[in-house]
Amino acid sequence: MDDRALVKAIRAIIGTAATDDDCAVIDDGDNYLVMSTDMLHETTDFPAGMTDFECGWMAAAVTLSDVASMGALPIALLLAAGVDRADRVEEIIRGADECCRAYGCRLMGGDMDAHTECTLVSTGLGRVSPACLVRRRGAQPGDIVAVTGVPGRAQAGLDGYVEHWKALVVPRPGVFEGQALGRAGATSMMDVSDGLSISLHDLAEASGVRLDVREAVIPRPEGVPAEDAARYALFGGGDFGLLFTCPAAVFPVAGVDAICIGRVVTGAGVFLDGVALEKAGYSHYWE
Repeated sequence: MDDRALVKAIRAIIGTAATDDDCAVIDDGDNYLVMSTDMLHETTDFPAGMTDFECGWMAAAVTLSDVASMGALPIALLLAAGVDRADRVEEIIRGADECCRAYGCRLMGGDMDAHTECTLVSTGLGRVSPACLVRRRGAQPGDIVAVTGVPGRAQAGLDGYVEHWKALVVPRPGVFEGQALGRAGATSMMDVSDGLSISLHDLAEASGVRLDVREAVIPRPEGVPAEDAARYALFGGGDFGLLFTCPAAVFPVAGVDAICIGRVVTGAGVFLDGVALEKAGYSHYWE
């Protein structure tokens, strides 16, 4: 069983609305509050060679990326750190704090304990007006499909392409881009941290539409052989670009560096140059 199958089981307990998006959404009068939490483990999420500062940065960035994908402004972040050595905590906190400050957010506390494996749990809070909130559902036939950033760079870094190492260990969440897209009228959005292909499928399923994508226009990591670059761009995880749909009339959006990679049409599934695209990417598995 993978994590997406497990989410379907959880929906029977807490409902679909609580599990459909990158964040929980709370009505707070004039605004919505959005909340997300993420757990990172050293053996599965922190590649050998990462510094403690970079581990802290990544822990903050993954949650800020979720907030960004809702079109929201991040307000605050809490960080719980389970560490094998107490002397690691200071640099982890420095990294998380610097990431938060870079995106107008505040690191406001958390928790810590002793643990055999470094495990970081970040919980973020954001705010967005009802008019600018963007969910995964909402894509409409006729919309364009677009992506920010270069999917596949983090996977390239993980596989030894040193020019992409920083993209892996110091990821940059699309906080400012997400807010701009929310204001511009994006109809659906999520980040691509689990990989572009699996994110396209998630977006199509949430909106009940078909996405037709063209491979030739999908950005690819530079300096990587063509076959590997194409595979990384479609199936590599760890990138924090934003995948979104919007009416063609509002694209391009000022301040957002994005590439149109396809169209929303009636139907179901994701098709790459007319052929059904494999739903694959980063997932957690249980035997």
